[in-house]
Amino acid sequence: QVHLVESGGGVVQAGGSLRLSCTASENIDGYGLAWYRQAPGKQLELVATVTHVAEYTYLDSVKGRFTASRDNAKNAVFLEMNNLKLEDTAVYLCTAGIVHAETVTPVYWGQGTQVTVSS
Repeated sequence: QVHLVESGGGVVQAGGSLRLSCTASENIDGYGLAWYRQAPGKQLELVATVTHVAEYTYLDSVKGRFTASRDNAKNAVFLEMNNLKLEDTAVYLCTAGIVHAETVTPVYWGQGTQVTVSS
């Protein structure tokens, strides 16, 4: 069982930046990692994935603004978010899972961290 703990959320003005971190309880070298988000009243949305061989995919609406990265030595995955918009407001969750092609099927989930973008 891999435990994932997110941090770094908060309240930020539109146009601002936040860096989310997700730390795992054990080695994650062989896992694909992903960030999801869920806004109130909306479905869960895949934001970014990082495969075990550092292939990246992003939700179209965050391309050019968000950057995912991983540090296997620290058992961590990050999400750098720039030029935040009101519509980025959501709970952000990290996952670790199995890679198929460039997709990641989540197996383990964190509890999430709230990101609120204000006007």
